[in-house]
Amino acid sequence: MERHGIYRESYKTCYFSIWLPTPKRIVSSCRLPCDIVCELAHQKAFEIAKAQKAPCYVIGADTIVAFENRILGKPKDSADAVRMVSMLQGSTHQVYTGVTLIEVCADGSLREKSFYEETNVHVCQMTKDEIASYVATGEPLDKAGAYGIQGTFSIYVSGIEGDYFNVVGLPVSRLYHEFAAFQNAAHK
Repeated sequence: MERHGIYRESYKTCYFSIWLPTPKRIVSSCRLPCDIVCELAHQKAFEIAKAQKAPCYVIGADTIVAFENRILGKPKDSADAVRMVSMLQGSTHQVYTGVTLIEVCADGSLREKSFYEETNVHVCQMTKDEIASYVATGEPLDKAGAYGIQGTFSIYVSGIEGDYFNVVGLPVSRLYHEFAAFQNAAHK
């Protein structure tokens, strides 16, 4: 089940819509993965929020994989996926998810808050044959860092430090608590 379907199934009691922003994102002078992912999340949320009618809340999120502070996007092709997985195997890398919460207020103003979650992911040593076999599944071709922890690649993850759901793409528990605090702060 794809991520949006998982979240929709999990939160049946909440009414929400999933809006996809335009795919082009521009990162200014940010250099650290945590800053970049927050800026990307803000761009997504702001684009959607400015088109909404009050009152409503918008949540924008973006997830990136970083190895030695280098961002690994989605692979261009199978060879690029092999390169990325080869880099990650036998080491630890980080997954960052930036989240921006925006309230579209009745007076038309926007109130916002951003945060990020970081998770360390430990990947087992992999042979060239294992890497080639994994890439041949096609799974890594549409995923940042060339893997999805919730899929076939899970057999190569020896452990994580942090939030599993952050690696999937949305730190659900942190989002819940940040959103509750965000709502409470508006009504004090």
